[in-house]
Amino acid sequence: MTRPTLTQATGPAHTRILGIGGARGENTVPNDDLVGPIDSSDEWIRQRTGIVTRRRAGAGTDVLDLAEKAALAALAHAGLTGADIDAVILSTVTYFHQTPAGAAIIADRIGATPAAAFDISAACAGYCYGIGQADALVRAGTARNVLVIGAEKMSEFVDPTDRSISFLLGDGAGAVVVGPSDTPGIGPTVWGSDGSQAQAIRQTHSWLATRDEGAGWPTLRQEGQSVFKWAVWQMAPVAQKALDAAGVTADDIDAFIPHQANMRIIDQMIKQLKLPESVVVGRDIADTGNTSAASIPLATERLLREGQVSSGALALQIGFGAGLVYAAQVVVLP
Repeated sequence: MTRPTLTQATGPAHTRILGIGGARGENTVPNDDLVGPIDSSDEWIRQRTGIVTRRRAGAGTDVLDLAEKAALAALAHAGLTGADIDAVILSTVTYFHQTPAGAAIIADRIGATPAAAFDISAACAGYCYGIGQADALVRAGTARNVLVIGAEKMSEFVDPTDRSISFLLGDGAGAVVVGPSDTPGIGPTVWGSDGSQAQAIRQTHSWLATRDEGAGWPTLRQEGQSVFKWAVWQMAPVAQKALDAAGVTADDIDAFIPHQANMRIIDQMIKQLKLPESVVVGRDIADTGNTSAASIPLATERLLREGQVSSGALALQIGFGAGLVYAAQVVVLP
């Protein structure tokens, strides 16, 4: 008996980002509001991180509210509606429900039902992971337009007395629509992980310990020096691989948009990559803080909104964080 040959889905040869939107926590929190419990100062935080203020959401705003706002802004920028979306990818580590996926709820809120919807957990690399997946889905013919959202309410996991990471964290969401393009708009994704360094950025304890041992609410910790060295010395080569994979050089790009982890890390990566002074650098961390999966799209949205870069500009983006995980790609800005 001859078995039938299956028909495989096929899609367009190229993709690009069609629209972008962002949402930041409604409250501006200056360094002086945080220095008491960590016995520090505004000057110390600025010198170590470059952060002057961070944005945090109020008690009545949850991570899905931020995600929805960013998603609707991205749709409007792309000239689309929820009905045009075939898949929703939500990257977050601060959505409190194990199931159902937050992406399915967002799909319903924006009128995208019955779009496919799923969450990914890749911390600060989550947005770039989502871009890689969206690019593949569209080119495979599985979806035509994919909504990618990075959304975090990091303030839910802050220990005000912790000097390793608490003063870095902010709340926000960034979203983009990825769809078909006549020309290449998203370069190959270079990504990976190193679970042997999982303790470098971590949750203090599991939810089971909270339930069974009365351990209290878990918060975030990081080994600051280890993370700094890893980000500077190992992520710059990943960014270079993304340039190489896209067939461009540092001289070709218009913008560098790294994860907004620490201004000193950003500055060191610029040196490692030997970026020309003409390259515009995303520095949204100065007054938004580290928003994990939301940081790259928020920094991108800001550069476009403020006119520091224009539509069609070529940008190198790289995310890296807890896992340890990382991902980078070169993209054409919407």
